[in-house]
Amino acid sequence: MLNERSFSIAPDCSDCPIRHRAVCARCESDELEKLEQIKYYRKFQAGQSIIWAGDRMDFVGSVVSGIATLSQAMEDGRTQMVGLLLPSDFVGRPGRNTAAYDVVATTDVVMCCFRRSPFEDMMHRTPHIAQRLLEMTLDELDAAREWMLVLGRKTAREKIASLLSIIARRDATLNMRGSGTGSVTFNLPLTREAMADYLGLTLETVSRQISALRKDGVIELEGKRQVTVPDMARLMEEAGDDADGGLLV
Repeated sequence: MLNERSFSIAPDCSDCPIRHRAVCARCESDELEKLEQIKYYRKFQAGQSIIWAGDRMDFVGSVVSGIATLSQAMEDGRTQMVGLLLPSDFVGRPGRNTAAYDVVATTDVVMCCFRRSPFEDMMHRTPHIAQRLLEMTLDELDAAREWMLVLGRKTAREKIASLLSIIARRDATLNMRGSGTGSVTFNLPLTREAMADYLGLTLETVSRQISALRKDGVIELEGKRQVTVPDMARLMEEAGDDADGGLLV
């Protein structure tokens, strides 16, 4: 369970780096002031659990920075990563007392948390929050359906290209840069081991496909994490997506 511990990362909602995409994106100044009264920030180190499936959830919140995974365990102990939480993604479900999935920080994560009961009360009284949360839920549903295609039908190369495309476009959106057909540079937040786990591939296959994409000029790598996509349209073609559509971010 989360402890209410504040961190001096974005004391004012107007300065928040995910403000334009978060659940509070459409809030007016008076609504933001009310949110300020029930929010607190929490940091998690890479590998640390944010919440375990079945645990009581006394909070909901948004990922401010970093990346986390959603996983579901089977009775025999096998686990499957079922989703990624990127900056501005929402954690928790108003109206549900317990967590449905294990949520674990893949990198260092900062979350903007709200006490669940006051947030639910405010959601009922604030149409802007309820409407934005509905939009985010529908976007998440569309993304989940698209991801079923990635895991079920795409080749290993297309899977890697799809994941890189998702992360590249989200990074561009968060930083309010164009992500159409030009060049995009971003830091890959996942290790190759995590990518393999999420995509249902072996580590060797992930490394081989990344090397192939680099050799073919689809991506450029600097160090272990910095990725440059010279032409987003080409990356999306490699992913099997249309340049004007494809996977949702």
